[in-house]
Amino acid sequence: MAIKLYNTLTRKKEEFKPITPGEVKMYVCGPTVYNFFHIGNARTFLVFDTIRRYFEYRGYKVQFIQNFTDIDDKLIKKANEEGITVPEVAERYIKEYYTDADALNLKRATVNPRATEYVEKIIDFIKDLEDKGYAYAVNGDVYYRTKKFTEYGKLSKQSLDDLEAGARIDVDERKEDPMDFVLWKAQKPGEPGWESPWGVGRPGWHIECSVMACSLLGETIDIHGGGADLVFPHHENEIAQSEARNGKPFAHYWMHSAYLNVNNQKMSKSLNNFFTAREILEKYDAEVVRMFMLSGHYRNPINFSLDLLDQASSALERLYNAMSNLEHIIESGNERELNTEEIEMSNKLDSYKAKYIEVMDDDFNTADAISVIFDLVRDINTNIKEGSPKTLAVKALALIKELGAPLGILQKESRGALEEEIEKLIEERQQARKNKNFALADKIRDDLKERGIVLEDTPQGVRWKRV
Repeated sequence: MAIKLYNTLTRKKEEFKPITPGEVKMYVCGPTVYNFFHIGNARTFLVFDTIRRYFEYRGYKVQFIQNFTDIDDKLIKKANEEGITVPEVAERYIKEYYTDADALNLKRATVNPRATEYVEKIIDFIKDLEDKGYAYAVNGDVYYRTKKFTEYGKLSKQSLDDLEAGARIDVDERKEDPMDFVLWKAQKPGEPGWESPWGVGRPGWHIECSVMACSLLGETIDIHGGGADLVFPHHENEIAQSEARNGKPFAHYWMHSAYLNVNNQKMSKSLNNFFTAREILEKYDAEVVRMFMLSGHYRNPINFSLDLLDQASSALERLYNAMSNLEHIIESGNERELNTEEIEMSNKLDSYKAKYIEVMDDDFNTADAISVIFDLVRDINTNIKEGSPKTLAVKALALIKELGAPLGILQKESRGALEEEIEKLIEERQQARKNKNFALADKIRDDLKERGIVLEDTPQGVRWKRV
């Protein structure tokens, strides 16, 4: 069965046909590195990490490019506020990105290009657009002639007239048309700048991705991805620039992950419901975050709350408990042959793998894939018990890990995998009791009980057991 994916460009699911057989050339828009990334960004990063992992699971070689925007108004503002240089801001938050991305078990990109490394190529790209009549200079700025590109709007499925009427456009009387967008910005006092044919300045935001994708993957790539908020104007502008300059389709497939809301409201600093990934990772294991994020289909908005993370934690623990039971059966070392029912169960394991591939091949349906894993585990818990042959338990355990791998979960040693978290909560409860914060102590005890963990206060200290 071939992988099918939803193409934003055509608004339908299409069979994936790579440019080079067996290879995937994939570009995903990365962070603007002026701060820690938030959980909304984390969802996009996790989605495309999972898509990449699944392609690899299905035997593809993936070239995965994710950029860093390291020159931008936000970086300049941050540098001015802190009295440091823009490169210092960028360097700091690129390091912080890697810290949080590694903590979330995001695979490192094949290349993480930085916009400032491609300024020469960006200038050449803009010159080509100017030579073809798609760009024009005004007092050191360079703009793109949007209406010259007759297919403008094909990604967002809006006409130029509709876009012009509905878009918030900066009033700039120097533009030939309000919809024209900037390719090169003239240097302002105190800003970094590079020499160019139009004077000292810096790249606009949209141009950098076109140039980096083209430089690293070629003039036409397989997949371009990002969050749904990038469809317009960022990705629309990338198409206009790239296809006007190269005369070829920029990307065959456009993929976008949906928004993440917080407590059923859009995440925003003004509502004080803004979480960085780091804040969440201080409280929850990365696998819990992945489990939660992938429990909904990537094209559907999902709601974020700490309660839902707690539920994901409990669900993950049930899976690890099943793995722990299988490890116990393996350690018991029963080498006997499989009986008829056990042979049927062994064959049934193969059917779960086939079902998993079927739902993941259908536009990377991680929600259904997780359901398949839970169905598998329920069947294992019923049919593989104390006294079952070691070979059957080995096959079952290997399958759980195999199906978890593209999702980035279920790869730890299961026995004791969550014990560290439980011990940490017990310590927090003990500290709360010392501080006479009995409400918090009771909450920790009750939360653990809901997860099937019972605490016993003994003269020797607190003990816990699963029920």
